[in-house]
Amino acid sequence: MRAIIHHTFGEPEAVLSVDDRPMPEPGAGEVRIKTVLSPIHNHDLVTVRGEYGFVPELPARAGTEAVGIIDALGEGVSGVSVGQRVATGGTFGAWAEYFTAKAAGLIPVPDALPDESAAQLVAMPFSALSLLHALSLERGQWMVQNAANGAVGRLIAQLAAARGIHVLGLVRRQDAVEQLREQGITNVLSTDDDAWRNRVDEVTGGAPIVAGVDSVGGASASDVLSLLAEKGALVVFGAMGSSALEISSGDLIFRQITVTGFWGSAVNRTMDAATKAELFRELLTRVTNGDVSLPVSGIYDFDDVRAAVDASLTPGRVGKVLLAP
Repeated sequence: MRAIIHHTFGEPEAVLSVDDRPMPEPGAGEVRIKTVLSPIHNHDLVTVRGEYGFVPELPARAGTEAVGIIDALGEGVSGVSVGQRVATGGTFGAWAEYFTAKAAGLIPVPDALPDESAAQLVAMPFSALSLLHALSLERGQWMVQNAANGAVGRLIAQLAAARGIHVLGLVRRQDAVEQLREQGITNVLSTDDDAWRNRVDEVTGGAPIVAGVDSVGGASASDVLSLLAEKGALVVFGAMGSSALEISSGDLIFRQITVTGFWGSAVNRTMDAATKAELFRELLTRVTNGDVSLPVSGIYDFDDVRAAVDASLTPGRVGKVLLAP
């Protein structure tokens, strides 16, 4: 079978290529899946660079999420069947014509959900919903996030709105405010406006902001932290701008703010089955009824993986870049 691999760590657009690999065989409790579509996530690219929390052995395959058709069952597998369409996330090596996955972690895909949405259902949307669940916010409360125009930022805004939670979004450009408004996402301020802080109370009505999500790092984390109410919580979700946080110790001490990290993969591994099932039911409902949109920027053949990576890294991109065998 054909698979996307890399023999060295480095920039994905330089080191990824397509090669022949042996057809995988499912072990006990596993299934083999024929890939239909697989998204490119930021963490996939960071893994190819050798800079993620998981460092694969070289030569390495890549990709962690896909929608596909079950092609074969391993020993002891029940509850799923050959020919069934399923989605999976956190399954390393998904950028291949075939891959194996634990049967227990598969998500059956309803007929109403198109492949383009099912392919990106697990990693980002489920992480965003898991983050909201972890924050334990009540209907009517306010939170703030930076990178509001990113994929996760859009998902958090949509999922929070469906739960009755208010989100103040921060972006770096005014045109991003307009783009989000076109998608129905409001309460967004651009930090390139020197007076943006003066408009916070105008947006929130002076209500306390009890939680913040930082996906950028650097000074942007301080922007989020500075808006939190006393005993608020800052959750670090990503580091798109800098791996270091520039935050005020005074804010932490005198306003008793807590700072924690959130890694979706770790949360997913430790979440109990009942909570996970409940959140996936909610997610499927939100996506199928239109509360949450999962746009696609483009679909690329495996042979065009380097162009796909370039497209995924394009600033201002709206929607996921997907790979097709």
